[in-house]
Amino acid sequence: MYETIYGIIQSIDDLVWDWGMILLLLGTHVFLTIRTGFIQRKTIIKGIPLSVAKEDGADGEVSQFAALTTALASTIGTGNIIGVGTAIALGGPGAVLWCWLTGVFGIATKYSESLIAVKYRVKTPDGRMQGGAMYALERGLNMKWLGMIFAVFAGFASFGIGCATQVNAIAEVCSSNLGIQPWIVGVAVAVLTAFVIFGGIKTISSVCEKLVPFMAVFYVLGCVIILGMNHEYVIPAITTICRLAFADQGAVVGGLVGGGLRYAIQYGVARGLFSNESGMGSAPIAAAAAKTKNPVRQALVSSTGTFWDTVVVCLMTGLVLVSTMLRDPAGVGSGIEDGGTLTTLAFAQIPYFGPFILVVGIITFAYSTILGWAYYGERCVEYFSGKKGLIPYRVLYIVVALIAPVLALDLVWLIADILNALMAIPNLIAVLLLSPVIVKETKKYINNLDAVDDTPVPVVKTGMGRKED
Repeated sequence: MYETIYGIIQSIDDLVWDWGMILLLLGTHVFLTIRTGFIQRKTIIKGIPLSVAKEDGADGEVSQFAALTTALASTIGTGNIIGVGTAIALGGPGAVLWCWLTGVFGIATKYSESLIAVKYRVKTPDGRMQGGAMYALERGLNMKWLGMIFAVFAGFASFGIGCATQVNAIAEVCSSNLGIQPWIVGVAVAVLTAFVIFGGIKTISSVCEKLVPFMAVFYVLGCVIILGMNHEYVIPAITTICRLAFADQGAVVGGLVGGGLRYAIQYGVARGLFSNESGMGSAPIAAAAAKTKNPVRQALVSSTGTFWDTVVVCLMTGLVLVSTMLRDPAGVGSGIEDGGTLTTLAFAQIPYFGPFILVVGIITFAYSTILGWAYYGERCVEYFSGKKGLIPYRVLYIVVALIAPVLALDLVWLIADILNALMAIPNLIAVLLLSPVIVKETKKYINNLDAVDDTPVPVVKTGMGRKED
């Protein structure tokens, strides 16, 4: 029975992630890169300094940095560790390049979707900021029905990409490295999650502000140590990744076998999207809550999330794994098909502390993702059901966290991939149709980032029967 269900879901995954979806996603990234005048240039120069700047007097709930770390909490997760390993295991080392390119060009999409999220955000009667693809579709394009579809897909996606896969990963790493029973992990994560998510965006962002910088620096330090140990294989790893990214099925470079062009692109792009979420419309939900003078400022800050997540962290993970495979072709490079095993073997190179770094990295990355996606899911549920849907959602989210350790990880990953694609489509429609607005706002504020957008934010009720004041 399980094999039959798995086969059906695998077929659906292959369908939604066929060339059509890949071209839509990459095409949107390239199109918006051109339309915004290669906004990636501004991400490092202006976006990073803005991310730590204070926004005194600006309208919003949390600081720009808090909004960024909340978004990073959901994006820097198991996709950066196990996800990259899975992409390499299924698509070959060439998948790393496609994952990285998805991040480079995805910066423009993250910028664009965050801009319209702030542009079309609303305020609830109790003073909370709400925004995201659903409001951009409703207020910018008069397509409330499509906004509802996005909210439903994103709400369901939060249980998979944001909760089940993350808890499952924590349980697996704790079981294999610490000998802790999976059910104990489920209970612990469920309790810790409950304490945080019932506090709302301010509690979630407060935790993420402290957790995200620590976990990122800690994990990157581990990667740097391994790359130092594999220094002779770093350049060969780069050339292998580039050559196998465009190789035919079964091509061999440096003793490593490529997955073929289609699988390299498919798994590289899928894991890139899963990791940085550019084009999915999730991170802009957090961006909409930020205190910012104008939409472009927060859009630049949000775009740095994709830079850190994929251009830096995923690339480092890919280089660690491929250089390790080249260093030990008979062991690590001998056709291992499990991304978690591949990553575990790579970090085992660091005596004594290697497994510890990996365990701490996966636990902190995954837990932060659980918190970030809980907020995304709440905003989507509130969009179509009102505040009355929040408590049932939180309870169900905690229940999923509780039972996630006993779920089959390979099946959960497949379902997460499918939901990623389904929620990305309405969001991509929004950024493409609203690209003239994105260009206009960019030209208006990009050279005057201190300018204040005095357009009033409408106060609206949430839920299907909401009214604008």
